[in-house]
Amino acid sequence: MGSRLKLQSELEEILGSKNVYYQPPNNLTMSYPCIRYALEGYDVSKADDVTYKSIKRYEVIVISKTVDHPAVEKILQMPMCSFDRQYISENLYHYVLTLYY
Repeated sequence: MGSRLKLQSELEEILGSKNVYYQPPNNLTMSYPCIRYALEGYDVSKADDVTYKSIKRYEVIVISKTVDHPAVEKILQMPMCSFDRQYISENLYHYVLTLYY
């Protein structure tokens, strides 16, 4: 499907800012609201011991100081995206999505 840099650009457009971080190190200070995403694996389809389809699976987390950030709904409109869970940590709302891209 698409490249990771294309995904980066799409997420920045959805968020409306450059606060989109790919696999950020623990010591990076993020600005909120933001999107943090990481490669989680590949969905590989095989037939007759030959790979005929491979698609990357990303964990995408929208982090916001406010509940119900509009970026969550926009990302969920992307093909092959699903909602996993929501939690609050350090007074920030985290929306965890799975995106195949």
